[in-house]
Amino acid sequence: MMIPVRCFSCGRVIASDYQKFNQKIKEIRSDGREPTPQEISAIMDDLGLKRYCCRRMVLSHTDLIDEILPFS
Repeated sequence: MMIPVRCFSCGRVIASDYQKFNQKIKEIRSDGREPTPQEISAIMDDLGLKRYCCRRMVLSHTDLIDEILPFS
């Protein structure tokens, strides 16, 4: 599904940060390697995701909309 607009715990808007996060991860993967945990942490710090609840929302989200659309 689509990422929730706000964090479930604190209410911070995270949907726009999720898009920026994905874009930066894709840039790293375009170099032919996976991002390290330190790079992921630095990206989240740059986006202003300081609380662990917001980080959880971004890291644990799985985009399933492309898999569900054919059945609707």
